[in-house]
Amino acid sequence: MYHTYITIIIPAIIAFIISLAGTRFLISYMRDAGIIGIDKNKRVGISLPSSGGIAVAIGFAVGVFAYVFGSSFPNPSAPLYVPVASLEYLFASVLAVIMISIVGFLDDINVQRSEVQSTDMRDIRKGLKQWQKPLLTLIGAIPLMAVNAGVSMVHLPFVGTVNFGIFYPLIIIPLAIIFGANAFNLVESANGMAAGGSLIATMAMFIYSVLFGTYIGALLSIVLFASILGFFIYNRYPARILSGDSFTYAVGAGLIVTMILGNMESFGIIIFMPWIIEFLLHARRGFRVTTLGKRRADGTFASPYGKRIYSLTHVAMNIGRFNEWELSAFIWLVEFGFVIIAFGLKLLNLL
Repeated sequence: MYHTYITIIIPAIIAFIISLAGTRFLISYMRDAGIIGIDKNKRVGISLPSSGGIAVAIGFAVGVFAYVFGSSFPNPSAPLYVPVASLEYLFASVLAVIMISIVGFLDDINVQRSEVQSTDMRDIRKGLKQWQKPLLTLIGAIPLMAVNAGVSMVHLPFVGTVNFGIFYPLIIIPLAIIFGANAFNLVESANGMAAGGSLIATMAMFIYSVLFGTYIGALLSIVLFASILGFFIYNRYPARILSGDSFTYAVGAGLIVTMILGNMESFGIIIFMPWIIEFLLHARRGFRVTTLGKRRADGTFASPYGKRIYSLTHVAMNIGRFNEWELSAFIWLVEFGFVIIAFGLKLLNLL
């Protein structure tokens, strides 16, 4: 009982505190450093500090290391507890998230003095080139490949168990990391939208790990949840800081890492479905898509492409007259729906 709960709760609390304090610090620091973004959803576009994902990545790292600390100190010969989670896997997961967060930070700091064309909108943040993003996010897969992370026997929904063998660490993992980081980056057009969706996803993975999965899955998911929660407090509507690519890349990768190490790939595919759908919708237009809507006088948004759908946010804009926080809530509701479907499939032994 002591090991099961204390060694999960304490790292999560520490991760939350670090993320909360770190985000508060970044609000002033990033503004002073000129790392900002324009919140175009407001009546008059306002500049906000960006790249809050750095605090989430550091919170996640410190939270995981808090678990490692407890197994090593105060006396290495008589630690507080014997670690259940593989320390090798934990270090690999932290390194993967940190490395990809740095890639996102490189994207965030390329801020121009005047607006430039970015996909189907103009913004002061130029960012990385489209071809550079998947190439650079590949580095986040290297730590997991190096430790041969995960289990090559994967149960796929409606397919069954497939043994990927050596292709799992060398092919499946890097493709999953690249896709997860870049696909998650596509759904962030309103305050708290990506952060709120990821909170639902990580809590779902924690519950799944406790009921059906592994200890390392429970540890990573709850620490990631706590790190995101500390940031969400300042990113929810009306936001005081924007997430930036340092957040979306790091959290997208963190979700994939947790699925892999927690041996819940089939469950993870279902709860990641909103971002898979978003990727497919963006692909219809060559990824040159804006998820932002045209703001009406009453604060609601109209789809920039009319009845043509290139994003889940466009679906919401065609359903009704939603304001900014309602657009975020729509995405959260979609994610919650897929979480219910995933647990339903698990209870029916289809996962």
